[in-house]
Amino acid sequence: MSDEPENVTDLGIVDSLAQLSFLVQAALGAVAAEHGLSVVQLRLLGVLRDRTPGMQELAHHLGLDKSSMTGLVDRAERRDLVRRSPSPHDKRSTLVSVTPEGRKLIRRCEAEVERAIRELTSHLTDDQRGTLSLLASALVGHHTPI
Repeated sequence: MSDEPENVTDLGIVDSLAQLSFLVQAALGAVAAEHGLSVVQLRLLGVLRDRTPGMQELAHHLGLDKSSMTGLVDRAERRDLVRRSPSPHDKRSTLVSVTPEGRKLIRRCEAEVERAIRELTSHLTDDQRGTLSLLASALVGHHTPI
């Protein structure tokens, strides 16, 4: 079996990646909306799955300025999804961690995002999905901290 999709018109790297981004953002937006979240709030929870960053590091990961980051964390904190605590290493720094309620929401959202993304790629073969995953990982790993 060929790794080339049948009857596919090559949109070119710019259009194909831009349109793929729109599809992924729509899938993320739908999951976020189901839980009363924005896509940025969903991304916040995604970052906090496996780390407890400082506000500055979190702002860097999310591409937000300090005031936007503060508002985002304030809203999540009011929903009991995250909590702030002083850094044990730098008293001027504040760490952000996920709460048990936030952890439950993360697990639900992770499962729903996985289903949505798998649905987007359901017409691809296993080999094509593997290749897409490796190529996407290479792009992401080259441009952003993981």
